[in-house]
Amino acid sequence: MSTGSGADSAPAPATHDPARPSPTTALAGDPSGRPSGGTDSRKPSMFSSLKIRNYRLFFTGQVVSNTGTWMQRIAQDWLVLSLTGSATAVGVTTALQFLPMLLFGLYGGVLVDRLPKRKLLFFTQAAMGLTGAALGVLTLSGHVQVWHVYLTAFLLGLVTVVDNPARQTFVSEMVGKDQLANAVSLNSANFQSARLVGPAVAGVLITAVGSGWAFLLNGVSFLAPLAGLALMRTAELHKVERAPRGKGQLKEGLKYVAGRPELIWPIVLVGFIGTFGFNFPIWLSAFVDDVFGGDAGTYGLLNTLMAAGSLAGALLAARRATSRLRLLVAAALGFGLLEIVASFAPAFWLFAALLVPLGMLGLTVNVTANSSIQMATDPIMRGRVMALFMMVFTGGTPLGAPLVGWITDTYGARIGFAAGGLISALAAATVGLVLARLGGLRLKVGMHHGHPQVRFVPRERLATAA
Repeated sequence: MSTGSGADSAPAPATHDPARPSPTTALAGDPSGRPSGGTDSRKPSMFSSLKIRNYRLFFTGQVVSNTGTWMQRIAQDWLVLSLTGSATAVGVTTALQFLPMLLFGLYGGVLVDRLPKRKLLFFTQAAMGLTGAALGVLTLSGHVQVWHVYLTAFLLGLVTVVDNPARQTFVSEMVGKDQLANAVSLNSANFQSARLVGPAVAGVLITAVGSGWAFLLNGVSFLAPLAGLALMRTAELHKVERAPRGKGQLKEGLKYVAGRPELIWPIVLVGFIGTFGFNFPIWLSAFVDDVFGGDAGTYGLLNTLMAAGSLAGALLAARRATSRLRLLVAAALGFGLLEIVASFAPAFWLFAALLVPLGMLGLTVNVTANSSIQMATDPIMRGRVMALFMMVFTGGTPLGAPLVGWITDTYGARIGFAAGGLISALAAATVGLVLARLGGLRLKVGMHHGHPQVRFVPRERLATAA
C-alpha cells in the first residue's frame, strides 16, 4: 500500500539520500543494476498495469475522451486559421489554453495534494466536456467568432490547472508504486493512440460537415471517463496521505524541488522543450498552408504520422523498467536536432516521414521525465511537484507560442521550426553537462570495437584509465 512519508524541508543539494537516485546513478547507470527510483528491476510486461480493474476503467474512459480531445485540437486550429488566416492567431489560441497553467499551476498542485483526486476528476472531466459542447453549439449555429475560440481555450486551460496534476498523480493510487512507470507509459500510449484516430476523424468531419460536429462529439466523449470513475472500487485504491490545510505549502513544494537535482534539472529541460520545441499546431498548419499547399486532410495526416511515432515511443517506454536521466537528455538532444533537419526537408514525403521518429523522441522525453520525477517524489508532495512539471512543460506555451508564431509568420515555417529545434537541442546539451558535473561525471570520447563512442563516465574511472 502506498503511503505518504511527509515532506523534507529544503535539504542541501550536496546531501545524498540513498533512497533516491543521484545524478551519477541516473546518468551513468548504477553498477548494482538497481533502477532509478527504487523500483523492481525485473522487466515488466507491456500491459501489466491493465490487470488492475480500476486502472482498466480509467484507461478505457481516457481512450474515448482523448480521441475527442484530439478531434477538438485539430478542428480548433483549423477553425482559427480559417477565420483569421494567421499562424500568429493559432499561436495566441494555444497560448490562451496554457496561460492558466503558467499563472495558477502551482496552486492547482496544492489543491490536488489536499483534496481527494477521484472527486476532483469528476468535476474537471465534466467541466471539460461542457467547454467542448459549448464551442460545438456556437460553431453549428453559425455564430462562432475568433474571440469565442479564445475564451473557450482559456476556460479549458483553467480546468486543466487542476485536472492535469490530479490525473497524473491519481495513477499511483490506482496501480501502486510497482506499476507506476508502466501505467505512466500506457497513459501516453493511450493519448497517442487517440491521436492516431482523432485527427483523421476530425479531418473527415471538417471536410464533410464542418468543425462544429468535432467540438460537439468531444463534449459527449467525456461521459466515458465519468462512467469509469463512477464504477471504480474505492476500497481497491492505494491510500495516499493527503496534505493538511496550512500556510506555506506552495513555497514548501518549491523548496522540495530546488533541493533535488534529479527533480529540478529535468523540469528545467522539459520547460525549454515545452516552450519552444512543442509548438506543432503552429508549425504543421503553416507547413500545410504555406509550404506544401495542403488542406485540413493533409494537416490531419501529418498529425497522424507524428502520433504513430509517439505511440511506438510510448509502447517501448512501457517495456522499460527504469527511467534514467541520461535517456531523457539523449532523447531531448535528438528531438531538437531532428526538428532542425525536418525544417529543411525539400519534399512533402520526406517531411512527413521525419515526423514519425520526431514523435517517438518527443514522447520519450515526456514519459521519461514524467515517470522519473514521480518515482523520485514523496507521495505527499507529488501533486505540487507534478503541477510544477506540467506548469513548465505546458505553461511555457503562452510565452513561446506567440513568439514562435511571429517568427513563423515573419520568416517562414522553415525558420520557425528550425529555431524551436535549435533551442531544444541547446537546452538538452546544457542540462546534460550540468547533471554530469553534479554527478561527478566527465565526457569521454573514444573508439569502441572500431566505432567512435561518446559517453559519460565517473571521474574516478577516467583518472584510473589515465
